[in-house]
Amino acid sequence: MAELTIAEKLKKLYELQLVDSEIDEIKVLKGELPMEVRDLEDEITGLDKRIHRIEENIAEIESVIAKHHANIAEAKSLIERYTRQLDDVKNNREFEALTKEIEMQKLEIQLSEKKLRQTDVELEAKKETLAATAEKRDKKIEALGDKKVELEKIIEKTEKTEEKLKRKSERLKKKIEDRLLKAYDRFRATYKNGLAVVQVSRDACGGCFNEIPPQVQLEIGQRTKIITCEHCGRVLVDDYILEVGKKEKVEAEAPKEA
Repeated sequence: MAELTIAEKLKKLYELQLVDSEIDEIKVLKGELPMEVRDLEDEITGLDKRIHRIEENIAEIESVIAKHHANIAEAKSLIERYTRQLDDVKNNREFEALTKEIEMQKLEIQLSEKKLRQTDVELEAKKETLAATAEKRDKKIEALGDKKVELEKIIEKTEKTEEKLKRKSERLKKKIEDRLLKAYDRFRATYKNGLAVVQVSRDACGGCFNEIPPQVQLEIGQRTKIITCEHCGRVLVDDYILEVGKKEKVEAEAPKEA
Protein backbone atom coordinates (compact mmCIF):
# COMPACT_ATOMS: atom_id res chain seq x y z
CA MET A 1 0.00 0.00 0.00
CA ALA A 2 1.38 3.37 -1.09
CA GLU A 3 2.28 5.76 1.68
CA LEU A 4 -0.20 8.57 2.17
CA THR A 5 0.72 12.14 1.34
CA ILE A 6 0.76 14.75 4.11
CA ALA A 7 -2.53 16.15 2.81
CA GLU A 8 -4.08 12.66 2.91
CA LYS A 9 -2.75 12.06 6.43
CA LEU A 10 -4.23 15.35 7.58
CA LYS A 11 -7.54 14.50 5.94
CA LYS A 12 -7.66 11.11 7.68
CA LEU A 13 -6.76 12.67 11.03
CA TYR A 14 -9.41 15.32 10.62
CA GLU A 15 -12.01 12.76 9.56
CA LEU A 16 -11.13 10.68 12.62
CA GLN A 17 -11.52 13.76 14.79
CA LEU A 18 -14.98 14.44 13.31
CA VAL A 19 -16.09 10.86 14.02
CA ASP A 20 -14.65 10.77 17.54
CA SER A 21 -16.23 14.14 18.31
CA GLU A 22 -19.64 12.73 17.34
CA ILE A 23 -19.03 9.81 19.71
CA ASP A 24 -18.10 12.33 22.41
CA GLU A 25 -21.39 14.17 21.83
CA ILE A 26 -23.31 10.93 22.43
CA LYS A 27 -21.34 10.37 25.64
CA VAL A 28 -22.21 13.90 26.74
CA LEU A 29 -25.86 13.14 25.99
CA LYS A 30 -25.63 10.13 28.31
CA GLY A 31 -23.86 12.37 30.80
CA GLU A 32 -23.02 10.83 34.16
CA LEU A 33 -25.86 8.30 33.94
CA PRO A 34 -23.70 5.16 33.38
CA MET A 35 -21.49 6.11 36.32
CA GLU A 36 -24.52 6.95 38.47
CA VAL A 37 -26.06 3.56 37.64
CA ARG A 38 -22.83 1.74 38.62
CA ASP A 39 -22.53 3.77 41.83
CA LEU A 40 -26.13 2.99 42.79
CA GLU A 41 -25.62 -0.71 42.07
CA ASP A 42 -22.49 -0.71 44.27
CA GLU A 43 -24.36 1.12 47.05
CA ILE A 44 -27.25 -1.35 46.92
CA THR A 45 -24.82 -4.28 47.08
CA GLY A 46 -23.15 -2.69 50.12
CA LEU A 47 -26.51 -2.06 51.81
CA ASP A 48 -27.62 -5.65 51.14
CA LYS A 49 -24.47 -6.93 52.83
CA ARG A 50 -25.05 -4.59 55.78
CA ILE A 51 -28.66 -5.76 56.10
CA HIS A 52 -27.47 -9.38 56.09
CA ARG A 53 -24.96 -8.63 58.88
CA ILE A 54 -27.61 -6.83 60.97
CA GLU A 55 -30.04 -9.73 60.51
CA GLU A 56 -27.34 -12.12 61.70
CA ASN A 57 -26.73 -9.91 64.76
CA ILE A 58 -30.47 -9.83 65.50
CA ALA A 59 -30.62 -13.64 65.26
CA GLU A 60 -27.69 -13.90 67.71
CA ILE A 61 -29.34 -11.48 70.17
CA GLU A 62 -32.66 -13.35 69.93
CA SER A 63 -30.77 -16.59 70.66
CA VAL A 64 -29.22 -14.99 73.77
CA ILE A 65 -32.67 -13.73 74.86
CA ALA A 66 -34.10 -17.23 74.45
CA LYS A 67 -31.31 -18.63 76.65
CA HIS A 68 -32.03 -16.04 79.38
CA HIS A 69 -35.73 -16.94 79.31
CA ALA A 70 -34.81 -20.62 79.52
CA ASN A 71 -32.52 -19.87 82.50
CA ILE A 72 -35.32 -17.97 84.27
CA ALA A 73 -37.81 -20.79 83.63
CA GLU A 74 -35.34 -23.38 84.92
CA ALA A 75 -34.54 -21.26 88.00
CA LYS A 76 -38.26 -20.87 88.81
CA SER A 77 -38.78 -24.60 88.40
CA LEU A 78 -35.91 -25.29 90.81
CA ILE A 79 -37.27 -22.77 93.33
CA GLU A 80 -40.65 -24.57 93.27
CA ARG A 81 -38.95 -27.93 93.77
CA TYR A 82 -36.70 -26.71 96.58
CA THR A 83 -39.68 -25.00 98.24
CA ARG A 84 -41.61 -28.27 98.23
CA GLN A 85 -38.60 -30.07 99.66
CA LEU A 86 -38.54 -27.65 102.60
CA ASP A 87 -41.66 -29.36 103.92
CA ASP A 88 -39.74 -32.62 104.25
CA VAL A 89 -36.46 -31.40 105.81
CA LYS A 90 -35.26 -33.39 108.79
CA ASN A 91 -32.65 -31.03 110.19
CA ASN A 92 -31.33 -27.46 110.06
CA ARG A 93 -28.47 -28.37 107.75
CA GLU A 94 -30.86 -29.53 105.04
CA PHE A 95 -33.09 -26.49 105.62
CA GLU A 96 -30.16 -24.08 105.27
CA ALA A 97 -28.89 -25.89 102.16
CA LEU A 98 -32.27 -25.70 100.46
CA THR A 99 -32.76 -22.07 101.53
CA LYS A 100 -29.34 -21.21 100.07
CA GLU A 101 -30.23 -22.94 96.78
CA ILE A 102 -33.49 -20.99 96.60
CA GLU A 103 -31.61 -17.70 97.13
CA MET A 104 -29.08 -18.69 94.48
CA GLN A 105 -31.84 -19.34 91.97
CA LYS A 106 -33.50 -16.02 92.80
CA LEU A 107 -30.17 -14.26 92.14
CA GLU A 108 -29.89 -16.20 88.89
CA ILE A 109 -33.34 -14.92 87.89
CA GLN A 110 -32.39 -11.32 88.77
CA LEU A 111 -29.17 -11.57 86.78
CA SER A 112 -30.98 -13.04 83.74
CA GLU A 113 -33.69 -10.39 83.95
CA LYS A 114 -31.03 -7.64 84.05
CA LYS A 115 -29.31 -9.12 81.01
CA LEU A 116 -32.68 -9.43 79.28
CA ARG A 117 -33.36 -5.72 79.73
CA GLN A 118 -29.94 -4.92 78.23
CA THR A 119 -30.38 -7.28 75.28
CA ASP A 120 -33.93 -6.01 74.68
CA VAL A 121 -32.54 -2.48 74.31
CA GLU A 122 -29.79 -3.77 72.01
CA LEU A 123 -32.32 -5.75 69.98
CA GLU A 124 -34.59 -2.72 69.56
CA ALA A 125 -31.64 -0.60 68.40
CA LYS A 126 -30.61 -3.26 65.87
CA LYS A 127 -34.17 -3.50 64.54
CA GLU A 128 -34.33 0.28 64.12
CA THR A 129 -31.00 0.21 62.26
CA LEU A 130 -32.27 -2.64 60.09
CA ALA A 131 -35.47 -0.75 59.23
CA ALA A 132 -33.54 2.44 58.39
CA THR A 133 -31.00 0.54 56.26
CA ALA A 134 -33.75 -1.36 54.43
CA GLU A 135 -35.59 1.91 53.74
CA LYS A 136 -32.40 3.47 52.41
CA ARG A 137 -31.80 0.41 50.22
CA ASP A 138 -35.35 0.54 48.86
CA LYS A 139 -34.95 4.21 47.93
CA LYS A 140 -31.68 3.42 46.17
CA ILE A 141 -33.38 0.60 44.25
CA GLU A 142 -36.15 2.99 43.19
CA ALA A 143 -33.58 5.59 42.10
CA LEU A 144 -31.64 2.92 40.22
CA GLY A 145 -34.78 1.91 38.35
CA ASP A 146 -35.42 5.51 37.30
CA LYS A 147 -31.80 5.99 36.19
CA LYS A 148 -31.83 2.74 34.20
CA VAL A 149 -35.04 3.70 32.40
CA GLU A 150 -33.55 7.11 31.56
CA LEU A 151 -30.29 5.54 30.36
CA GLU A 152 -32.09 2.86 28.33
CA LYS A 153 -34.10 5.52 26.49
CA ILE A 154 -30.91 7.37 25.53
CA ILE A 155 -29.16 4.13 24.54
CA GLU A 156 -32.15 3.13 22.42
CA LYS A 157 -31.88 6.40 20.51
CA THR A 158 -28.10 6.45 20.13
CA GLU A 159 -26.86 2.83 20.26
CA LYS A 160 -26.92 2.12 16.52
CA THR A 161 -25.37 5.48 15.67
CA GLU A 162 -22.68 5.08 18.31
CA GLU A 163 -21.75 1.56 17.18
CA LYS A 164 -21.58 2.72 13.57
CA LEU A 165 -19.32 5.62 14.54
CA LYS A 166 -17.08 3.38 16.64
CA ARG A 167 -16.61 0.98 13.73
CA LYS A 168 -15.79 3.90 11.45
CA SER A 169 -13.32 5.27 14.00
CA GLU A 170 -11.54 1.89 14.17
CA ARG A 171 -11.34 1.69 10.38
CA LEU A 172 -9.83 5.16 10.18
CA LYS A 173 -7.29 4.41 12.90
CA LYS A 174 -5.99 1.46 10.88
CA LYS A 175 -5.18 3.88 8.04
CA ILE A 176 -3.16 6.24 10.27
CA GLU A 177 0.47 5.52 11.15
CA ASP A 178 1.18 4.58 14.77
CA ARG A 179 3.26 7.66 15.54
CA LEU A 180 0.47 10.05 14.55
CA LEU A 181 -2.21 7.90 16.16
CA LYS A 182 -0.39 7.78 19.51
CA ALA A 183 -0.01 11.56 19.47
CA TYR A 184 -3.67 11.94 18.51
CA ASP A 185 -4.83 9.64 21.34
CA ARG A 186 -2.57 11.43 23.82
CA PHE A 187 -4.03 14.84 23.03
CA ARG A 188 -7.56 13.42 22.98
CA ALA A 189 -6.98 12.22 26.53
CA THR A 190 -5.28 15.48 27.59
CA TYR A 191 -8.06 17.89 26.71
CA LYS A 192 -11.59 17.62 28.11
CA ASN A 193 -13.19 18.47 24.77
CA GLY A 194 -11.23 15.65 23.12
CA LEU A 195 -9.92 17.87 20.33
CA ALA A 196 -6.56 16.81 18.93
CA VAL A 197 -7.04 18.16 15.38
CA VAL A 198 -8.37 21.70 15.03
CA GLN A 199 -8.81 24.31 12.34
CA VAL A 200 -7.23 27.72 12.20
CA SER A 201 -10.05 30.19 12.65
CA ARG A 202 -9.63 33.97 12.54
CA ASP A 203 -5.86 33.57 12.62
CA ALA A 204 -6.03 31.57 15.86
CA CYS A 205 -5.78 27.94 16.98
CA GLY A 206 -9.23 26.38 17.23
CA GLY A 207 -8.17 24.59 20.40
CA CYS A 208 -6.37 27.07 22.64
CA PHE A 209 -7.29 30.24 20.65
CA ASN A 210 -3.73 31.55 20.63
CA GLU A 211 -2.70 33.50 17.53
CA ILE A 212 -1.10 31.59 14.66
CA PRO A 213 1.57 33.64 12.81
CA PRO A 214 0.92 34.31 9.09
CA GLN A 215 4.03 32.33 8.06
CA VAL A 216 2.79 29.27 9.98
CA GLN A 217 -0.66 29.65 8.41
CA LEU A 218 1.00 29.67 4.99
CA GLU A 219 2.85 26.43 5.83
CA ILE A 220 -0.40 24.86 7.01
CA GLY A 221 -2.06 25.79 3.69
CA GLN A 222 0.78 24.20 1.72
CA ARG A 223 0.09 20.85 3.43
CA THR A 224 3.66 19.65 2.96
CA LYS A 225 4.19 18.80 6.63
CA ILE A 226 2.12 18.34 9.74
CA ILE A 227 2.00 21.58 11.74
CA THR A 228 1.09 21.65 15.43
CA CYS A 229 0.17 24.60 17.62
CA GLU A 230 3.23 25.80 19.51
CA HIS A 231 1.03 26.56 22.53
CA CYS A 232 -1.20 23.47 22.93
CA GLY A 233 0.37 20.92 20.58
CA ARG A 234 -2.81 20.17 18.62
CA VAL A 235 -2.56 19.39 14.90
CA LEU A 236 -3.63 22.39 12.82
CA VAL A 237 -5.58 22.10 9.56
CA ASP A 238 -6.77 24.66 7.05
CA ASP A 239 -10.13 25.28 5.40
CA TYR A 240 -9.28 23.07 2.45
CA ILE A 241 -8.90 19.96 4.61
CA LEU A 242 -12.07 20.91 6.50
CA GLU A 243 -14.14 21.31 3.35
CA VAL A 244 -12.83 18.07 1.81
CA GLY A 245 -13.64 16.19 4.99
CA LYS A 246 -17.12 17.69 5.26
CA LYS A 247 -17.85 17.04 1.58
CA GLU A 248 -16.80 13.39 1.82
CA LYS A 249 -18.84 12.96 5.00
CA VAL A 250 -21.98 14.33 3.31
CA GLU A 251 -21.40 12.14 0.23
CA ALA A 252 -20.90 9.05 2.40
CA GLU A 253 -24.12 9.68 4.33
CA ALA A 254 -26.22 10.51 1.22
CA PRO A 255 -28.67 7.77 0.13
CA LYS A 256 -27.48 5.72 -2.81
CA GLU A 257 -29.52 5.92 -6.01
CA ALA A 258 -30.95 2.68 -7.31
